[in-house]
Amino acid sequence: MAKNNVATPAADKLVYDPQYILMVRDLKKYFDIKGGMMNRVVGHVKAVDGVTFNLKRGTTMGLVGESGCGKTTTGRTILRLSGDKTAGDVLFNGQEVYDFSHEELRHLRTKMQIIFQDPFSSLSPRLPIGEIIGEAVREHGLVPKAEFDDYIDEVMDQCGLQPFQKERYPHEFSGGQRQRICIARALALNPEFVVCDEPVSALDVSIQAQIINLLNELQEQHDLTYLFISHDLSVVEHISDTVGVMYLGNLVEYGEKKDIFANPLHPYTEALFSAIPIPDPDAKMNRIVLEGSIPSPANPPEGCKFHTRCSKCMECCKHVAPVQKEIEPGHFVVCHLFDDVPAVSHDDAVEPLVKVEKTAEDATAADA
Repeated sequence: MAKNNVATPAADKLVYDPQYILMVRDLKKYFDIKGGMMNRVVGHVKAVDGVTFNLKRGTTMGLVGESGCGKTTTGRTILRLSGDKTAGDVLFNGQEVYDFSHEELRHLRTKMQIIFQDPFSSLSPRLPIGEIIGEAVREHGLVPKAEFDDYIDEVMDQCGLQPFQKERYPHEFSGGQRQRICIARALALNPEFVVCDEPVSALDVSIQAQIINLLNELQEQHDLTYLFISHDLSVVEHISDTVGVMYLGNLVEYGEKKDIFANPLHPYTEALFSAIPIPDPDAKMNRIVLEGSIPSPANPPEGCKFHTRCSKCMECCKHVAPVQKEIEPGHFVVCHLFDDVPAVSHDDAVEPLVKVEKTAEDATAADA
């Protein structure tokens, strides 16, 4: 049986735009399902199934969606932490991440970092935090040996940790302090891009605010770019510049924060935003309750993946998968409800989300 879980080159080459630190086009990541006597591949879990977005330098993109929709896998696939991609392009500073050799990828690790969701499980219980923060710094030789201790002290201070705590172990810290350790570990390598995988989901509200403010301060000081994965829409609204909404491996809506929150277009986005609590006991919430549960990514529905739960489902939604369409400048949606709405003309709008140039093979075929 042919194996489909391999990277396949796109027909057209993605054109790099220097204003973006990260450009992702039609990214897919499938995981094999094996079974039978011969342990053969019998199917695939389509964890990420065609994600496209661009991320400008020094900005934050919020990525939201239900549990199991592929947010974390998207972040890990961008960082090349989940093996080979199945298809698509991931350009970091104009270079395809999956074209790097082992040695080149090792150097890239200092520029792309991740803050994990659970700080306790991502910190080694056998190492003091000074060693945890400085281990990668020493491995990559980022600072001279004589300056190592002072450098770690400086990084800890920036993240709200005291230098005298270097000899303590992770279990001796609170949840908020452990998350600061994770942030310090990522920041110590002087990265350009950081995936924040639900960094405040396990913290209480007051500690959440401290961590969010810390991330904002570090972004201003070091010109960092964040991909911020979260379930908390209020936090995403506070920290993000752009927002992407995922459902069952697909990015169903993407745009500037103000456009997404002021005018959500996709029915799934509307349902998510209707669940945001209003801090007013007299305000009436028009909650949109979705029927049923999210389908399995191993056996997604035909057509639009959301049609089994959508109150606005049409006949075409059950058989034809919608394509991404720009409804407003910089505001993209994947929904049949907007099939008849004219797309934005790029003569007077922002740059298109994806620019491609034909490959030599395509040019030859066209000439023929």
